[in-house]
Amino acid sequence: MQEERRPVPTTNLLTAALAHAERGWHVFPLRPDDKRPAFPDHPADNCAGRDPRCRTAGHHLGWAPRATTDPDRIRRAWTARPYGIGLACGPSRLVVVDLDTPKDATTGPTGLDTLADLAAAHAAAIEPTYTVTTGRGGTHLYYRHPDDGPPLRNTAGTLGPLVDTRAHGGYVVAAGSTVAGRLYRVDLDTGPAPLPGWLAARLAPAPLPPQRPMVVSLPTDRSGAYVRAAIIREVDRVATAPAGERNRCLYIAAVALGQLAAGGSLTETDASGVLEQAAASAGLGSVETARTIRSGLAAGSKRPRQVAA
Repeated sequence: MQEERRPVPTTNLLTAALAHAERGWHVFPLRPDDKRPAFPDHPADNCAGRDPRCRTAGHHLGWAPRATTDPDRIRRAWTARPYGIGLACGPSRLVVVDLDTPKDATTGPTGLDTLADLAAAHAAAIEPTYTVTTGRGGTHLYYRHPDDGPPLRNTAGTLGPLVDTRAHGGYVVAAGSTVAGRLYRVDLDTGPAPLPGWLAARLAPAPLPPQRPMVVSLPTDRSGAYVRAAIIREVDRVATAPAGERNRCLYIAAVALGQLAAGGSLTETDASGVLEQAAASAGLGSVETARTIRSGLAAGSKRPRQVAA
């Protein structure tokens, strides 16, 4: 028998979104009864600047910078439509461990089983923390991000089968939302516990390999000096970006250098090279970096900028 899908009242979602924000967790709208962000409705490489938010910002504005704890903004959004609630982990200083269940009808080990085995191997237990049961019967364990050490990123299978994590650059569907008619509900309503040290150690990013200086050949005239200053400015933008903003700043930098590359002031290879090194020094992953740079350069190429000699 097919499960009946019942819409969740907007007022319930508004109450839940405000409650998450009161904890200091940054929320943003998801499409109703869906995991996908409601805004923007286009990827970065297809941004034409027509979305009022992108136009105001002067660049593509994804879901991360739209996340907020402002109750007025939250009320405006969730009184308009029954949006689901996305919770941005990075600015919320959270690491969420996503424990899934097998997708078929087998009785194999679950993500919770995998995590329990890992904890036992470290002579540790899974301590109580804020816990959400997902629509498909999985479990989200919320932990506080460590105050020291590098920012932790998203992982998929790093800890073992059916165990993913969401941290900087990631989000989860928050309690009170539905996906495909199934409710995400709080199972243990308590404060997030500190991320266990053994988990933090396993999730810590690998140390960066030594970076060779990137040399870009530019003319010595005024145009060369201008482009050199632009490169330094954009590299610094990425290197000094705060946690949770690094990927967005990388995209902005890629758009700026993409405009110069399209105008003939430097090669796209040189632009990619300096941006890759800046992203690596900021701790961004190689796959994420390559996708962001590619999107930013493509967007910048649509608006070439030529520098007068």
